[in-house]
This record gives sequence, structure tokens and C-alpha cells, in this order.
Amino acid sequence: MISGRILVVDDEKQIHRFLAPALTAAGYEPLRAERGDEALRQVASAAPDLVLLDLGLPDMDGQEVLRKLREFSSVPVIILSARDQEAGKIAALDSGADDYVEKPFALGELLARIRTALRRKGQAQLAMHELTLGGLRLDTTAAKAELNGMPLGLTKREHALLLLLLRNHGRVLTHRQILTALWGPAHTEDVAYLRVYIGQLRRKLGEELSAKLKTEPGVGYRLEE
Repeated sequence: MISGRILVVDDEKQIHRFLAPALTAAGYEPLRAERGDEALRQVASAAPDLVLLDLGLPDMDGQEVLRKLREFSSVPVIILSARDQEAGKIAALDSGADDYVEKPFALGELLARIRTALRRKGQAQLAMHELTLGGLRLDTTAAKAELNGMPLGLTKREHALLLLLLRNHGRVLTHRQILTALWGPAHTEDVAYLRVYIGQLRRKLGEELSAKLKTEPGVGYRLEE
């Protein structure tokens, strides 16, 4: 049974030779593109369920591919990036990518990221008035939260931060994305300020839940499922 169609956009033939059988064995139908223009045509015509996008393509930068793709599609995009591409990785996340995996990557990690992104796709929970994670219950319409039935005592800003993280669970949120959403575009460089709120939130969430709030060094934060 096919669980979805995955478009792999990479000009490295060995990546396709490695990923095609692995994706097939995991229940996905792999699609292939080695150029940006080809990738855009396939997203438009084949409607894949998820895109794995390398930033270094021969005909156009991966950032440009992402920008053009987002003009007509909301398909989940996971960036495949080299370790020295941190600036490009952050820019891609700010431009609408859902996640990133560094090369060389472990297959198990990549498949887990794919499953998470696909679960988030069209997530009905976003429309609910209440979000939950383990013993955490968060009211989306008022600054109220409970942990194991007890009030969590969040400030309005902490509630907004936790709500943003819950709505994007499993996805990397960059410092810029969080700061813009909560404090506005004039505060996109106030990373130290954000760290203070993250620290306060971790203390209130307790050991088990705070362990799910992962720091992506130099990039941002991810709330794991």
C-alpha cells in the first residue's frame, strides 16, 4: 500500500540510488528531479505529498525553487542541506520549508521527519479550540493551559509561544519566525530575549515535556511529538 508520493529533488545520482529503494520499502512512491525547473513542473503536474529539496541545484538555487513553489503549492518541503549551508538552511525555513536534514543523513531520521511532516499536512487539530500533548492541554482562544489537570500559570506571552510551538509540532521554527510572530518584525534579532522565554517555558512544562522542546543550534526550536 502506497502511503504517499515523495519527490526527491537532487542532482546527485547517488542520492536517488540510495533513496528510491528506501522510500519504496517504506511504502512511498518516489519521484525524481535533478533540476529546479523539472521539480516545479512535477509539483504542478504530479502533485506529490512531500518534497525533499537539495539547496544546490545546477540550474537555479534551491531557495528560488522554494520561492516559486510556494507561489502555487503548500506541499510540505524538507530541505536536504550540507553542514556548511547554515545560512541557506535558515533562509529556506523562513521562506516556508517545513524541516531540514543535514547531509550525510541517517535514513531512519529522514523517514521519521517525513512521517511527521505528512501527519502535519492538513492537520485538523489546528482548527480546534484545544491542543494537547501528553498531559498538556492548551486553550487556543484564551490564555489558559493545564498540565496533568493543574493550571500551568503561563503569562500571555508564554501562552502565545507555546501555542505557536504546538501548532507547528515536529517542525523547526527559526528564531526569526518566532520573534516575528510574537514580537513583530522589529525584533527579529532579539534571540537572547527569546531564549529567556524558552527557559521560562521549559521550567513550567516540567522535565518530561521540556525534553520535547529541542534547541536547533544556530537555527531555532522544535517541539517534538
